[in-house]
Amino acid sequence: MHTEPRPPVSRRKLGIFGVVAVIGALLLVVTGIRAREDSSVKLKEWTDNQAVPSVAVVLPDPKPLQATIDLPGRLEAYNRAPIFARVSGYLKYWNADIGARVKAGDVIAEIDAPDLDQQLLQARADLANQQASAKLSDVTLARRKTLIASNFVSMQEIDERTADLSNKNAAVKSNQANVERLEALASYKKITVPFDGIVTSRSTDVGALINAGQSSGPAMFIVSDIRKLRVYVNVPQSYVPSVPIGSKALISVPEYQTKTFAATVEASAQAVDVNSGTTQMQLALDNSSGELMPGGYANVRLSLQHSGVPFNIPSSALILDQNGLRVAVVGPDDRVVLKPVKIGRDLGRNIELASGLSADDRVITAPPDGVANGDQVRVVNTVKPPGRPATVSAKEDVKG
Repeated sequence: MHTEPRPPVSRRKLGIFGVVAVIGALLLVVTGIRAREDSSVKLKEWTDNQAVPSVAVVLPDPKPLQATIDLPGRLEAYNRAPIFARVSGYLKYWNADIGARVKAGDVIAEIDAPDLDQQLLQARADLANQQASAKLSDVTLARRKTLIASNFVSMQEIDERTADLSNKNAAVKSNQANVERLEALASYKKITVPFDGIVTSRSTDVGALINAGQSSGPAMFIVSDIRKLRVYVNVPQSYVPSVPIGSKALISVPEYQTKTFAATVEASAQAVDVNSGTTQMQLALDNSSGELMPGGYANVRLSLQHSGVPFNIPSSALILDQNGLRVAVVGPDDRVVLKPVKIGRDLGRNIELASGLSADDRVITAPPDGVANGDQVRVVNTVKPPGRPATVSAKEDVKG
């Protein structure tokens, strides 16, 4: 079979084909290089972004986080008088039991003291004897003076009689004082009330042996004026400057679950107890209704007063190292600035600062380990304190 021969390919066509192949190869090479460069750039950006730590920040809260403080307290009668015996004997009678309302001067008991009665009788007899002796000496001296002119008596005798009269007058005064002492002591046989109040304790009964001046044992009676109460509370040292005299408080007691009573701070011990680290304060509480009982437990809610505007931050924001106590703040360029601060009060999860921050500082809530001045950070959010608007970082705003 005979076949026709193919026409020869021209050199021009071969040249064009070669040029196209070279251009295609160059395009493939350039595209691959660019893809690799783009991948490297993206990888570098991702690596750089991962190297910049992300932090959450909070604006300092100028409002006090704790305007009050709850502390345990103890109610006491504003006036309380334990009554002990001043004379020895046996209790003759009593007529005021616990819970009885009494008035100042009321006789609530009487002691039978026969020994004291006999001492008083003897003292009065001795006084009468001394008075009679002094009167006789005075009459004798007057008579002797009338005989001086007749030289019947000497001046020596007159001087002796005068000294004897002075001696006997002194004895009269001594016996008179002894009688008055025993009369005053005898008046204590009747137990009287020193002020208006309520008998809150009775530890004696008819026929009981009474020993004078025995203050180590229980009192015969305790009279308390409960129209006004004292509330004693121990305030921690760090809170004492915030509770000046005149501060207000609310008192609550277990027996009245839904009721509170107003009180006012009226005295401070002005000293810190070395064992508890607290200062005892006294509050005055009106109890004219008689609802509260002395000796009872009370919860005292004190209102705290602040001399300036405190800033509050989370306790996790504090950094304590060899440079002291500092706080990491994010500047306008998203770089860290470490600021030294002073703590005013430690409130547990939050810290009240005395100085070191301003209201616009963005405080890092949990600073990364080893954070230093000038470190670049990425703010992921800004937590708002109560009453202040929330803000977000500029990067997040752009992404949004």
